[in-house]
Amino acid sequence: MKKIIDMNSIKDKNIIITGASKGLGAVCAKAFAEYNTKLVLIARTKFKLEKVRQSCQNTENHMILPIDLCNQEELHEGIISAKHFLKSVDILLHVAGGGLGMHNPLIEATDLFKLFKLNLGSIVEINRMIVPDMIKQGSGNIVHVGSIASTEATGSVGYNTVKAALAAYVRSFGNQMAGSGIIVNGILPGGFLAPENAMERLNKSKPEVYAHFVKERLPRQYMAKAEEMLPLLFFLCSNSASMMGGCMVPIDAGEGKAYQQI
Repeated sequence: MKKIIDMNSIKDKNIIITGASKGLGAVCAKAFAEYNTKLVLIARTKFKLEKVRQSCQNTENHMILPIDLCNQEELHEGIISAKHFLKSVDILLHVAGGGLGMHNPLIEATDLFKLFKLNLGSIVEINRMIVPDMIKQGSGNIVHVGSIASTEATGSVGYNTVKAALAAYVRSFGNQMAGSGIIVNGILPGGFLAPENAMERLNKSKPEVYAHFVKERLPRQYMAKAEEMLPLLFFLCSNSASMMGGCMVPIDAGEGKAYQQI
């Protein structure tokens, strides 16, 4: 009987991870490195990326790229370097994103464009540079980390909007790629803890707000850890996910309440 998750399809693969200097990206880097993968870790802060690289197995197999994803010139040069280092890209894991601290419901258009540039524009550009090579090799997995804010409106106006746009992009792009051997999907996480992520920062800066969130929003009455998402991410990055095409999979421990999912 075929294994449900074929981990051999992840072993020895060449992987790009954005947002890899902290949070879920750092957790993924360490986890995927255990399968003798070759990683390119992308984020803005060099010393944090290097710390993550040093925490991974087979340190010499991995490259760090300290670039600003919102700087198109840096992004293009970085992806060219990543492709040169890896030779071929098997898995692309888009973790970078965020609300950039923009909470005003009357968000200015220029600020909304900044959010789009980080949360969707950088993804579109990276996919544009990587996918043609994946099509030539006839295989590849692309996973996008979104948020339940795309359907629940749990964050700021700007953040909810760009995450909804990301979900629409993944659905559309995954549909187009399904016939080419490229598996394009994503996840819609609820709140979770990871090194230096939003929930960890909230717990440190406003413990009473954090405690209220856990009590009122989480049916399990405790905050998830990023490691709980790894089985789903491993699945979506494997050949076993071949039937998935443009799916954004909720993983929120019951936090979400919407019936409609993209």
